[in-house]
Amino acid sequence: MKSILGQYTPVAATLATLVLVTGCTTATYTVQVDAISQPKEKTAEATPPAQSYYIHSKNPRLDETSLRYKEVSDYVKTALSGKGMYEAPKPEAADVVIDIDYGMDAPRVKFETVSTPIMMNTQDRVEIRQVTHLELQSDGTYRAVTQDVRVVVPGTPEFAGMHEEIVPLIVYEKYLKVSARENKENSEGKAPAEVWSVNVSAEDKSQELRKYIPILASATADYIGTNTKESKSVTIDEKDDVVKFVKKGM
Repeated sequence: MKSILGQYTPVAATLATLVLVTGCTTATYTVQVDAISQPKEKTAEATPPAQSYYIHSKNPRLDETSLRYKEVSDYVKTALSGKGMYEAPKPEAADVVIDIDYGMDAPRVKFETVSTPIMMNTQDRVEIRQVTHLELQSDGTYRAVTQDVRVVVPGTPEFAGMHEEIVPLIVYEKYLKVSARENKENSEGKAPAEVWSVNVSAEDKSQELRKYIPILASATADYIGTNTKESKSVTIDEKDDVVKFVKKGM
């Protein structure tokens, strides 16, 4: 992944789908990111690059006093700090308002193609082998006697191709949505312009939302201020520097 440390640029980023692929010693996450830049002319002309922010929940159902919300917001703040942004001492002094939303959607059924190898045993075969043994003679001595013996050798397993089967899986989508808008009052019925937004989600069998939040925040970090132009796949390893940075917290 690219470094999360860099110059902040206003951007609108949408949709990232995170798919978890587990390994033996570490976990690797494949992230689908679709980031769309926001032209500067769509924000206030005299607005300088936003550096300070005020953060709050975009979802009224989220309790901002809960430990979970504080944990999530701390991960987001850490990701923003990697872009040179900082929390304003007072809400009214912030350049932008950061809206966050997170959670896990209801389970749904997803059909997946599973491939398994087909192994087949070869036929048993008969071999003639020579066996030598000692035979007692009438004079009390021994003589080596060699005989041919028929031996059945069992067949061995051999790869015979792959078998593909479509199976239903119950998956859960975990998501984190982070967006920034100008910190000003509505004017002439128009809402303040959105500066950027990044949506990240992970869809798999896991129901551990808390485990995924720092990974989702890490995926968000490198795509604030970027434009992918089209959906792209990005791999995130749990040992990546950006993940360690976000997990460390403020």
